[in-house]
Amino acid sequence: MNPVKPGETRRTPWIVGVSGASGTPYAASVLRALLAAGESVDLVVSRASRLTLLDETGIAFRDAHWHEDLREWLARGADGKPASFDADLDTVRYWNAGDLAAGPSSGSYPTKGMLIVPASTACVAGVALGLSKDLLQRAASVTLKERRPLVVAVRETPLNGQTLRHLVTLDDAGASVVPASPGFYAGATHIQDLVDFVAGRVLDAAGVEHGLYRRWQGELGAGSAD
Repeated sequence: MNPVKPGETRRTPWIVGVSGASGTPYAASVLRALLAAGESVDLVVSRASRLTLLDETGIAFRDAHWHEDLREWLARGADGKPASFDADLDTVRYWNAGDLAAGPSSGSYPTKGMLIVPASTACVAGVALGLSKDLLQRAASVTLKERRPLVVAVRETPLNGQTLRHLVTLDDAGASVVPASPGFYAGATHIQDLVDFVAGRVLDAAGVEHGLYRRWQGELGAGSAD
């Protein structure tokens, strides 16, 4: 552990956990917005999410080459077009999901909280039951026990009773459950707009400022006017 030197500011990141549910563009949008807001990020990519990422984007996320793979991922739009965005990755730290000795596995490791986006039903169950089978679940459990913000962007439909009960358990534990359900009142004209709406709601739940979508101002038809 490196102590904070006089005049330095302790790095206090948001943990972003990406599970195996469909919806990797949601994670990319959240990550880009956090970095644009000047936030530090600790990234945990589950083993299952690598398969989803490969299927949805064609990108193979590799531990040894995570920096370039992440850059390629964040540059890709929700429509699949490469080089659509640019992101500065200087404040990102990557942790292997199998590393249970990683910083986020301990409550003494300082973080602002954790965002799980997208969250699969398996991930929801693991966190609700406190299984800590990998770093993503362990970091979520630590976030809850330390009373830090935990936002769970569940992406599944339909939801069965067991998953609904797990989500209630997470809500009772203090987590914010944010279903990946796009809204249309913001004047979406592109798939990226719908993705950014969900990402924006995730960041709203975490209290992170962003400009990802048009907010409701009480004026009917404002979204369609554009």
